[in-house]
Amino acid sequence: MSSFLQTLAFSFSITGPIFVVLVLGIFLSRRQMINDNFIDVGSRLVFNVTLPALLFISISRTSIEQSANLPLIGAGLLLTVVGYVLLELLAAKTVQPAADRGVVVQGGFRSNMGIIGLAYCFNAYGDAGLAGASLYLGAVTILYNVLAVITLSRSLNRDQGLGPTLRGIARNPLIIGILLGVPFAWSGVQLPQLVVRTGEYFAQMTLPLALLCAGASLNFRAMRSDMRSALIASAGKLLLVPLLTIGAGIALGFRGLELGILTLMTSAPTAAASYVMARAMGGNAPLAANIVVMTTLGSLLTTSLTVTLLHGLGLI
Repeated sequence: MSSFLQTLAFSFSITGPIFVVLVLGIFLSRRQMINDNFIDVGSRLVFNVTLPALLFISISRTSIEQSANLPLIGAGLLLTVVGYVLLELLAAKTVQPAADRGVVVQGGFRSNMGIIGLAYCFNAYGDAGLAGASLYLGAVTILYNVLAVITLSRSLNRDQGLGPTLRGIARNPLIIGILLGVPFAWSGVQLPQLVVRTGEYFAQMTLPLALLCAGASLNFRAMRSDMRSALIASAGKLLLVPLLTIGAGIALGFRGLELGILTLMTSAPTAAASYVMARAMGGNAPLAANIVVMTTLGSLLTTSLTVTLLHGLGLI
């Protein structure tokens, strides 16, 4: 019991501040200090500038030679695709209207690895966990964004062809930020201090601004009407995808640090970036915000239970 309570306290120390900022966004919106124009401009700023800067700085500082774990990264990519396909099939049969299916699918597979996942790994394994998780983050985040563009495009514009979808992927600022950071990570070339400091300023804006916008856009009346869709996405994110990924990881022979990274990155709640992308592409942004809130709350318990169980079995 003591071990579980310690794990629960650890999880809450990471997810708690996120809830505080979300609630602050709700409060500021109710006090009319944040309006729809602020939400719109702030969301576009995060999507086009601050989040790409965060990914660029994170990837460019990572040494590929020292941190690359190709079997782990390959497993993460493959299992992400499998989870995505299962969620698409589930959403096609359970989610109405059809335009909301992309938001539900994205909310079901897209983990908040860049903030909560990395924090989990660092607190669990120190610098070794952070280094191992960073390249995993870079590779899987590219796939996340590709799949998110595909599923949102399919649900919002059913007759869109392959060409527009591929152009949307190629122009995605998040993917561009990651790809720009890879050559620096590969070559070991240090960025000029001016670029690093400037990038850090933008990167540090990402989470608070994204969460303020998500909280301010939260519509409790819409939450009641979209509750079924939000619950489907939350069940996918908190139960279906982690069970699939962790079970497959154990079957593939991952143990210790490797299984820990796979578990913690997958068990993180839905990324705030899913709300930003849904809003930027014209999807159901309140539903996306509701999914972020529900999974962040639920992951506090599910991550703690998972870590406690795997640790008790001696697997991580």
